[in-house]
Amino acid sequence: MTPQQNPNTNDSNRHMLRHALATIAYRGSKSMGGATDEFARFRATESTRTPAELLAHLGDLMDWCLSQAQGAPKWQPVPPLPWTEGKARFFAALKSFDDFLASDAPLQFSAEKMFQGPIADALTHIGQIAILRRIASTPIKGENFVAAEIAEGRVGEDQAPARKEF
Repeated sequence: MTPQQNPNTNDSNRHMLRHALATIAYRGSKSMGGATDEFARFRATESTRTPAELLAHLGDLMDWCLSQAQGAPKWQPVPPLPWTEGKARFFAALKSFDDFLASDAPLQFSAEKMFQGPIADALTHIGQIAILRRIASTPIKGENFVAAEIAEGRVGEDQAPARKEF
């Protein structure tokens, strides 16, 4: 088995995945913070997802990623919830996955594949929510994310304040 085929060969992969989850939480918190149920129903065009649909998909992605890591991949979409409940589900799913990564349980799926699939997809959808905020006339402030205080294990909705907004 090559290192790429063996999901447990590089412990630094777990740390990178945990940092990616913390980044998702930070950016998600910024994109979702202060949004209302009215925004959750906003549809830019007939063919775009609403923010609530994107948020439900984000929760689905994190649940799927955890199931992959545990060796029992299962895609199980959940219908959109009211905005506050959808955010709670999403951040709870992030925490469950992060808790697994913080444990000694072996990864049963390639970290690289989890990153290139559901984790990268989550970052895309968080960006879509941020764009929809601007289109819906409820923009968030831009920020230098390199300067952001993002920490492994901090995957809840409560995040450090922005260090360098613009």
